[in-house]
Amino acid sequence: MRPEESHLLRTIKTALASVVLLIVCLLMLVLILFLPPDLEWTEEEADSEPLKETWKAPDSTSITNTPEGELIRYGKELIIHTAVYLGPGGKVSQNSNGMNCQNCHLNAGRKFWGNNYSAVASTYPKFRARSGSVETVEKRVNDCIERSLNGQPLQEDSREMRALVAYIGWVGSQVPRGEIPDGSGIADLGNLERAADPLKGEAVYISQCLRCHGVDGEGMKAATGQEWLNPPLWGDNSFNTGAGILRISRMAGFVHRNMPNDIEGVAQGLTEEEAWDVAAYVCSKPRPAMDMSADWPDVSLKPVDHPFGPYRDTFSEMQHKYGPFGQMPKAVSK
Repeated sequence: MRPEESHLLRTIKTALASVVLLIVCLLMLVLILFLPPDLEWTEEEADSEPLKETWKAPDSTSITNTPEGELIRYGKELIIHTAVYLGPGGKVSQNSNGMNCQNCHLNAGRKFWGNNYSAVASTYPKFRARSGSVETVEKRVNDCIERSLNGQPLQEDSREMRALVAYIGWVGSQVPRGEIPDGSGIADLGNLERAADPLKGEAVYISQCLRCHGVDGEGMKAATGQEWLNPPLWGDNSFNTGAGILRISRMAGFVHRNMPNDIEGVAQGLTEEEAWDVAAYVCSKPRPAMDMSADWPDVSLKPVDHPFGPYRDTFSEMQHKYGPFGQMPKAVSK
């Protein structure tokens, strides 16, 4: 073949390849633009599970302009600004430590995995092993006031109690009876293979928590001086020894999903291990005492990480407080 013929053949082949490539690109563009959404597929989607429908609190604009709606709005106000109404200088009564319900039930009890109220209306009244009885929502609210707010219970027929119950019921009003939606309450973390370590937790606290909660866990007051912008985590103004959040699994789950709260995102930047350790540090600190002699009448139903005895097993109180918990549930259930 003469050189000029060889050159012509190469030119033709190059042109044909370019045409073929152009056709392929055009076909891909057509598929992307016009393929029906339900036929789209990627390798990543093939390996993933279908997304679960997640709970969302109802919109506040849906609260009606009725007497019931006004009660719900007042309940929300009480959750957000508990100290203003029920704190040491409260304008209704002075029967709590000055913390707000919202300090533990984030976004007025409406935050996904933020210790929200989504499953209260759908599950109460219900049997609770701590009291050994069937409890109403009113009893559960007073439990929080007595333990987490280290205060005195409200009268169940008071306007404040009726407002709190109305608001909590409204938050969970879209959840069917008997159901607990995904994202309800506090997330469960996997157990550590070792005991949670307060000393390691102190380092986490200094780097991640101190800027909001103070060197001595004293918290940070709002500008008004009447409420806690960031609550005290131990000491005289904090939750007492009867509070459920003093269980290390509850504290760790809450911390992992929500703290530090000045960082955006669902998982806030602490690993599960760091959350366990900082929970151990916070839970090791002194706080007001509560008489719990009537709690857990059936001691066999006590959670494995409840930090105070008696227990029906042979594990020490220290292990019940910090773990490791891996083998303990089996031992307790025997």
